[in-house]
Amino acid sequence: MKIERVDDKTIKCFLSNEELEEYDIDYKDFILRSDKAREIVQEIIEQAEELVGYKPPKFAFDLQIMMLPEQGLILTFSEKEPEMKESDQFIECLKEMKRLLQRTREKLGQAGAAEAGEPAQEEGRITQKQQENRPGFAVFVFPTIGSIMEYAAALPSNLQVDTALYEMNGLYYLYLLKGRASYERYSRACIQALEFGALYAAAEDQTSQLKEHAECLISEKAVKKLRG
Repeated sequence: MKIERVDDKTIKCFLSNEELEEYDIDYKDFILRSDKAREIVQEIIEQAEELVGYKPPKFAFDLQIMMLPEQGLILTFSEKEPEMKESDQFIECLKEMKRLLQRTREKLGQAGAAEAGEPAQEEGRITQKQQENRPGFAVFVFPTIGSIMEYAAALPSNLQVDTALYEMNGLYYLYLLKGRASYERYSRACIQALEFGALYAAAEDQTSQLKEHAECLISEKAVKKLRG
């Protein structure tokens, strides 16, 4: 494990293939934030404090992952500013949407929830800022093709979202764009995606690595095609 301090707020850590094998961890664990990955990240931060005088951020940090073919990978830790990033706003917006949907179901009752339609009566409770930050673009990462197929099967057959499927380093990335779907239906689809995978990006400028290195498996209507 080689740790290098870039500046006051940034460090880089190189993990060789031998070390990854020793830790029994790989690229997927860091992308999907597995428990093993969290343990390694904590160990890296502790060593960085001791070796290069790194001071962990007060709020949180961003983690970037770069694969080095036949060598290992580089983890870059940089301090995240206290203001919310697009991915944080995305998650908060979905959480709020989930709460609104839950309150609506409670009012209508379980028997009528499936036919209730969109929660128009609750719409006024969403703040102006939340309306401006409503999600319309997201990329979710899934551990297997089977998990994406399960997700696709759980979605309504008439859902009018735009989807595309990519593969990179053994993981599967699903672009999920609002398309012609209503905001509520798109939000539900995103909430369901978090049950099968994890959020990878909430803005197009966060997908540069995918654009450069991922293989496109299905360029359009991926969910529909995976549902069969």
